[in-house]
Parts: sequence; C-alpha cells; structure tokens
Amino acid sequence: MKLSHPDHAAPADAAARQAVTPVVCYPPETLPRPDLAALRAAREGWQKTAEVLVPARDAACFTVPAGHFFRITSVEGPQVGDLNLWNAADLSERFYSGKTRALHGTHLSTGDRMWSAFPHLRPLATISDDSLDWYGFDAFGGSVHDVIGTRCDPYTHNLLKGGQYHHCCHSNLTRALADARGLSLREAERHVHDVLNVFMCTGFLRETGQYFMKASPVRPGDYLEFFAEVDLLGALSACPGGDCSAEHSSDAAACYPLLVEVFAPQNPPQRWQPPAANGYDGSHGR
Repeated sequence: MKLSHPDHAAPADAAARQAVTPVVCYPPETLPRPDLAALRAAREGWQKTAEVLVPARDAACFTVPAGHFFRITSVEGPQVGDLNLWNAADLSERFYSGKTRALHGTHLSTGDRMWSAFPHLRPLATISDDSLDWYGFDAFGGSVHDVIGTRCDPYTHNLLKGGQYHHCCHSNLTRALADARGLSLREAERHVHDVLNVFMCTGFLRETGQYFMKASPVRPGDYLEFFAEVDLLGALSACPGGDCSAEHSSDAAACYPLLVEVFAPQNPPQRWQPPAANGYDGSHGR
C-alpha cells in the first residue's frame, strides 16, 4: 500500500504519464501451445492407478509418471489447497510460480502450464481441465487458482500475531516432503516453494494493491486436472483457512480433505514428447 508524501505534489503531466498504454512483458504467442484435443482424447479409457486423500489442515505427497494425468478434487466441502511440484528425480527442478505468473497471468486455467525453475525452465505439468473455468474474473477482480500468494507460513504468522502455529501450508508441505523422501525437516524446508493456490479465489484491491481472498466458489465434485510432462513428485496441503472466506490460517475455519487421483492413459497423447530442458547455453556472457 502506497503512502503519499505531503511534499510530493502531482506534476503537471501526471495524467499523461498515467495514461501511457501498458505493454505485456512476455507475449505468449511464441510459446508452444498444448494440444488440448489430444490431451482430452488420451483420457478415453484411462485407468486410475493411485489416489491420496489429503487430510484437512494437513498435507500429503504423491507421484505421477510422465504422460499420466492427475486430478485434485473437492470431496466433502469448499476447500482450497496449496500445491508444490518437483521433478521426481531432481528436487532442484521445482515449480516456478513467478515465471509462470509472468507467462500466463495471475490465475491459471485450462491450457496453462506450470513452468520449472532455472536453469530448466520447461513445463512440469499442463492444466488439461478445470471445472471452475466458468468463474473467470469477478467484479472485484478476483479469480481462482492463483500464482500470486506464497502459502501461509509460521514465520509470517509469528511476525503478525506472535506464537507458534504449525499447521499452516508451509509447515504441512515441509512435513509431507520430509516423510516422503526421508529428509530432516530442515532439509525438506529448503525445497518447499511458492505454490499454485488450487481453488483459492484471490485478487488485488484496486485502491491499495493489497492481495485479497474471498470465499472460494469450489464445491464437492469440482476439480482441477493436470497432465504430467515429466515424472512428478507433488505435495498438496489442505489449507487451514478452509475456503479462505475469513481467515488465512485458522483452527476455527471449517476445513475438508482434498482428493488426488492419478490416471494412466491407454496411449500417450498424439505427438506428445517429454519437454527438453531449456536451450539457453548457461554461459551468461562469459
């Protein structure tokens, strides 16, 4: 939130400066587009191979082979989730929410991709279907599935409220990864990263630019579906804020589990190939 200084009066050309037309930083026209028709066709006759029920106010890990699909589904009540993704063979290649936001915008939906961190910068997963596509952007500027919020965490909780709160999404993801990979909490925490806020409805207040949340429109049966471009390790936290209608981290909010299901297609999508690592040579001008 910007605070104006009493000595900083607007210049005579203030209106002209503000009226400059914006330019999209990363035009997406040259990005390779996913073949959604091929992805949808590959779902015909698929077989469910695994499922994980993520407990309310906790997190769990899951694996998805390259070329398979996974769905996150609301099963009992309105609930948002915080999603981390890694290359299952190399935890240093992880979801890069900032670059994904720069390429696709503040909120993701069908056809958008989850890009990995440098030096890889390639798609980890593609969103193949979204039952909340209909929501779009509301009158407040809110939408679902954001890549702007970081995840609720014990450090910010301590900074703003004091005390020790352990069932926030950051701690949930840390515990889940530690258990899945046999790591210490300190080792696991280094790999936990900014998330895709699945089902969360968020935006920015126009007056102050502050990040806001509102009750998620998700209902039991709604889902967000992904196609795994590489072998994936995922971790999903069922946020202690529930539908995030009132509090971000809370022991009072109504919270529900989330279901993760993994599906194997009978055949890979037509013309699909696992993405190569980014082609930059890494010389950095030397």
